[in-house]
Amino acid sequence: MGNPHGTPIWYELLTSDPDAAAAFYGDVVGWTCAGFGGTAGGDADGYRVFTAPDGEGVGGLMRLPPPMAGQGPVWLFYIGVDDVDAAAAKVAAGGGAVHMPPTTLEGVGRLAMVTDPGGAAFYLMRGASPEASTAFKRMAPGHGEWNELYAPDDQAALAFYAEQFGWTKEGAMPMGEMGEYSFLGHDGGMIGAVMKAPPGERPRWNHFFRTGQIDAAKARVEAGGGTVTWGPQEVPGGDWVIYATDPQGAAFGLVGNKGTE
Repeated sequence: MGNPHGTPIWYELLTSDPDAAAAFYGDVVGWTCAGFGGTAGGDADGYRVFTAPDGEGVGGLMRLPPPMAGQGPVWLFYIGVDDVDAAAAKVAAGGGAVHMPPTTLEGVGRLAMVTDPGGAAFYLMRGASPEASTAFKRMAPGHGEWNELYAPDDQAALAFYAEQFGWTKEGAMPMGEMGEYSFLGHDGGMIGAVMKAPPGERPRWNHFFRTGQIDAAKARVEAGGGTVTWGPQEVPGGDWVIYATDPQGAAFGLVGNKGTE
């Protein structure tokens, strides 16, 4: 893995209907989807890979495992680390929990699934490839653009992730009664933000992918059977965002512009 410790390196959708999800995101985000290793289509229960328009892999797609069925379809991300075993132990020592112990997948890398002290889930991974991941690549169409954490205690979450991955608070935007929207910096760039979980929202990460014209993206979400829950809304820097759920219920976001496609 060529990415610095603490870099978002992969996204993954766990869903109840992989075929439908592959078609939905192909239309909405412009991804192609193939079985792991490049086989066309992939079988319904195999691992598939979403590829951005530039030909670079962005994330995985798989059927929701039975032990996780109760929480419903969900997007998760992988955070690259120097040592998965040490990182998992550090998460546990910091008040988080290890739900899948460090495991090696031949040709893929070593990974573990964990939750932070507030209950938000993510993976730790040391990839087998020496090449750097570009799944998170700001301003690149179809790539991860932003990672937003809803935390029961946003200040505790900032301290936890700073200790685990060296993430830094790079300013904040006031949100009235909701407190602050704190921006997260890593390796000289911005990777996302932390905020208090809105009422009724469980602690989790929400992931945004870059698209083109935001109104056209909203129309594609709705035409495909998804739901836009908020937006389009302009955000600092001139981008526009929408918050949405796909037809199976997984939450995600899109970032785009108000110009032409």
